[in-house]
Amino acid sequence: MSPTQIVLLVLAVLVVAALVAVAVVATRRRALRSRFGPEYDRVVAEQDSRGAAERELRERERRHAELTLTPLSPTDRARYAAAWEELQVRFVDSPAEAVGDADELVSRLIADRGYPTGEFAEQAAHLSVEHARTLTHYREAHEIRLRNERGEAGTEDLRQAVVHYRTLVADLLGEEPVGHRLPEQQHPDSPQDATTR
Repeated sequence: MSPTQIVLLVLAVLVVAALVAVAVVATRRRALRSRFGPEYDRVVAEQDSRGAAERELRERERRHAELTLTPLSPTDRARYAAAWEELQVRFVDSPAEAVGDADELVSRLIADRGYPTGEFAEQAAHLSVEHARTLTHYREAHEIRLRNERGEAGTEDLRQAVVHYRTLVADLLGEEPVGHRLPEQQHPDSPQDATTR
């Protein structure tokens, strides 16, 4: 082989290696975008670089894999669904209290599923791996609850917080949407299943 052929061969190998590396990065990026949805964009905006954001998201996946998550029993699901419906009814008479109760109910539900219940940011990071599509709702509800504690949230804000919490509760229970089943969705002759309330 001539020196020119060797140089061309080395260049060809380098080009192929570079193309493979670019393809691997693009595939990882697509997978992260698909898994984390809007959370991907939020983390990219918060970090210094896209690479740092993607490392953060992969670290979340790693930490999530170490959790022992458990599905709720049908009885527990029915209990949470009933508690949520009761909370929505109480909202009419006491919206501020209902928002605090909604936050507590979500925290209990998260804990019962096996997620850590520490700081909000840590909770959100753990939830983002499987519940990224509804995490924005949880963040919005949390922010309104904090404003409510400072006396800065109006009734419409509180209503919006409950709607946001409901979205996360439905996602965690695997029901969509909680408390919004229409009567015509049930067959008139079939008994109502407590797990679908």
